[in-house]
Amino acid sequence: MTRSLRRLASRIRDEIQGLDRAVQRASEAWQRATVSSDDFYIDSVALNLHGFYAGLERLFELIATEMDGTSPAGEAWHQLLLQQMATDIPQVRPPVLSLASRDGLDKYRAFRHIVRNVYAFRFDPVRIGQLVDGAGPLYAQVRAELLGFADFLDARAEG
Repeated sequence: MTRSLRRLASRIRDEIQGLDRAVQRASEAWQRATVSSDDFYIDSVALNLHGFYAGLERLFELIATEMDGTSPAGEAWHQLLLQQMATDIPQVRPPVLSLASRDGLDKYRAFRHIVRNVYAFRFDPVRIGQLVDGAGPLYAQVRAELLGFADFLDARAEG
């Protein structure tokens, strides 16, 4: 168990590097889109926002499987997984996310679905701009919560 907790903490810290980059790239592409009016940059923003949430979801699935022993299933599993990460599971783990982070991330979860199911030329630049503007502050909070959870895992591994 000790080894798996440390491995999970390490995986969280490693994934954060990719999340940092995805948020940074979305912001940079958005700046270029607003300066150049080239909507190909909008595609890049959308893809990086998708990658941001997909990376988080990979971590959440891993935590659900490794720590909770269960991962949601069914049509609404993405939403249920996000809710699960904001839930305290006594004797197992504290919440991974605050309720505020869970609520903020739900917008990115929904957008991930749009990116997967809509032609890129139909993206709403206003909506994407709102998501980019909110990504930095939200991610700063989520990042801190994930690192706090990784610290919890390390402490638990030490006994």
